Amino acid sequence: MRVLLVNQFGVNTGFYLLIPYLATHMTEDLELSAALVGVVLGVRNLSQQGLFLLGGTAADRLGVRGVIITGCAVRTFGFGLFAIGDSPAVLLAAAVLSGVAGALFNPAVRAYIAVETPAPRRAEAFALFTVYAQTGALVGPVLGSALLLVDFRLSATVAAGIFALLTVIQTLVLPARAVPAAPTSVLADIKACLANRPFMAFTVAAAGLFTLQNQLYLVLPFEANRATGWAGSVAGVFVLSTVVTLVGQVRITRALGDVSRKRAIAVGLLVMGLGFLAPAASYLWPALSVPAVVVAVLGLAVGTMIAQPFVYELVPAFGAERVTGTYFGVFYLVSGAAAAVTTVVVGWVSDAGGWWACLVCAAVGLVCAAGMRIPERTATWATS
Repeated sequence: MRVLLVNQFGVNTGFYLLIPYLATHMTEDLELSAALVGVVLGVRNLSQQGLFLLGGTAADRLGVRGVIITGCAVRTFGFGLFAIGDSPAVLLAAAVLSGVAGALFNPAVRAYIAVETPAPRRAEAFALFTVYAQTGALVGPVLGSALLLVDFRLSATVAAGIFALLTVIQTLVLPARAVPAAPTSVLADIKACLANRPFMAFTVAAAGLFTLQNQLYLVLPFEANRATGWAGSVAGVFVLSTVVTLVGQVRITRALGDVSRKRAIAVGLLVMGLGFLAPAASYLWPALSVPAVVVAVLGLAVGTMIAQPFVYELVPAFGAERVTGTYFGVFYLVSGAAAAVTTVVVGWVSDAGGWWACLVCAAVGLVCAAGMRIPERTATWATS
């Protein structure tokens, strides 16, 4: 667990050290068109989101340790290509490798934690995992901005070096797990997962968590800029969200240890959704715009802290231990697709007014919270 926590800190540090500055590098340093930049970034995202299932099934069949190490090694090469490449072909190859790497180690790491952590402490383990991830997400951009004072290629080289170091550390230290024999084929396991109605209902409802989290990059920056008239206020959104998470995540998860998991997740989704009503109302009372953004950021952060560890805790409860990776892969694939579609809708309605976007986000939280509370007698998580 300690190795995986350090790994996630390093993964997010290396990722956020490079990716937030990639678009600027391609447009300003390499003078590529905005359309081509969009293709490169889209390919990276598609390579990761679209292949989560591959990473999950590989973790079940080949072992989580090997898949995690392979993922870090592949991202080392991907980020290394960003450091040396200046042609569209090389940049696209780097984007694909970087995305595939994330698709490999993301479900594998969570499957490893879920299987190795005793059930009573699983939610707390995922809470700690979130804290380390958020710390990396805070350190990465700061380190990246400092390295950019020298050169983007130095940033990419350091990011690749971080993943190379993680590859070596995990090869030497991360314990291997025995891979149980698989009595069924990969396709049969995936079909069984998709046919698991309680799991799919849970996944669709939990997708609201990731949909609303994505608004930290779309709706809330827009609202912060509108409220203050200062582009630098966007950074304050991320800092506030990160600091609140670092301070409160483990405490909140421990405090909710005896609460029904379904109820806790539903409350978290509800808090996330209700937070967006504040900026929607500020269109009627502009003087409250700044406090409204703070309320939305806090609602999003607190709701995520309430729900996310328990979501990760329950995903493997729907299937046998040997297919934990497959279930995480399907969960991420469905959640990612739902988040992408909803974010497009949010962006579309924003043209009619920012308050519409806030209301859509609030509705997502309310609907998904209600969906999480739908009785399901056949689900193992109904009474958990």
